[in-house]
Amino acid sequence: MSPRTILRTLLPVLLALAIGWWVRGFTGSDAPARDSAAESTTGDSPCPGGAEPLYWRAPMDPTYVRNEPGKSPMDMDLVPECPAGGSAAPEGSIVIDPSTVQNIGVRTALAEIRDLSRSIRAVGRVAYDERRVAHVHTKVQGWVERLLVDYVGQQVERGQPLLEIYSPQLVATQEELLLAVRYRSATQESPFEDVRGGGEALFDATRRRLELWDIPERDVDRLLRTGEIQKTLTLYAPSAGVVTELGVRSGMEVQPNHNLYTIADLSSVWVLADVYEFELPWVELGQQASVELSYLPGETLTGPVTYISPFLDPKTRTAEVRIELPNPDGRLKPEMFGNTIIQGTPRPGVVAIPSEAVIRSGRRTLVIVARGEGRFEPRQIELGLDSGDGWVEIRGGLAAGDEIVVSSQFLIDSESRLQEAIKKLLAPSAGHEGE
Repeated sequence: MSPRTILRTLLPVLLALAIGWWVRGFTGSDAPARDSAAESTTGDSPCPGGAEPLYWRAPMDPTYVRNEPGKSPMDMDLVPECPAGGSAAPEGSIVIDPSTVQNIGVRTALAEIRDLSRSIRAVGRVAYDERRVAHVHTKVQGWVERLLVDYVGQQVERGQPLLEIYSPQLVATQEELLLAVRYRSATQESPFEDVRGGGEALFDATRRRLELWDIPERDVDRLLRTGEIQKTLTLYAPSAGVVTELGVRSGMEVQPNHNLYTIADLSSVWVLADVYEFELPWVELGQQASVELSYLPGETLTGPVTYISPFLDPKTRTAEVRIELPNPDGRLKPEMFGNTIIQGTPRPGVVAIPSEAVIRSGRRTLVIVARGEGRFEPRQIELGLDSGDGWVEIRGGLAAGDEIVVSSQFLIDSESRLQEAIKKLLAPSAGHEGE
């Protein structure tokens, strides 16, 4: 036999031996390891502890997987993928090699019982206390004779004269009152009850008309005492404050429907803050809030929350929250802006986890639960309130003490989805092979 013929005969054998050695080196297995694994198997299962393989894969092509043993397209035996720890992983769990877990930087934390609180920060605007804003009107038609308070921003005191109005109706009514006084005096000695009562009724009706026109009682008494008719009516400030609107000038005709003055008392002001809807569950009436203004650097003002709007602004998706602040020295001026901080009511004794552990997919909210020995389980949870400082409340799906993944959970979730897709593909592929 020629050397060439011998070489042709031995070449397939040598090639098969080389492939076998290469495969054993790629899979990291050797004869002693196989013997050890075989000794630890139970029954017909190729995995330690008698666990069922997760799936079977080709040693040369990791994308070629089956749910039962067989041959790969390269005519090589499929390799079983065994669960870690020698036991079957629960449905939906995934198994990752411990070295891989360390390489991708997996960190875990425990769900714990703690008190949650949140500080709501918002931009606030100083505004008038609407309960301390007064409008001045006249109840008779007339003309302004004298304007005693004549510019916006002027400080007035309660009872201070504002302007004098000449009104023909007022002059005529004063004359009627003096006539009623004389008629009442003339009929007091009448023997007829009706005559005496008529004089008294006429006097009372005329005086009552002046009172309804807001003529001060002292002016009416002076008219009855002296008999001198006043040509003008003086209007007085109903409250102390600052004139914010001036709707009259000297010599103008005024009507009862004209707003002559608007006076705002600034001894107490409102701060209106816009709070986003997701922060509203933390806000309650009576909570203390602090306000910081650039106008007063280093100074913090505090006041209670007295109003929460029952509706949202459709454009900004915020609700108006009102904070009342004392302002005795007038340092706070309407339309100032400042930063408001509302300390939310604490939620005591709730199950909470770090917010970075939460995976939000849109339809579901998940966390990755570490079950030990490289096993991880995606679990759907129900979230509660977010504290805003890295912790979130859990209302369902987790219990205190559960270990969850707080970093690299997205990689584990991706692996879970990949294995789920593989399992869905196994059934039709196995059925096709059996045909």
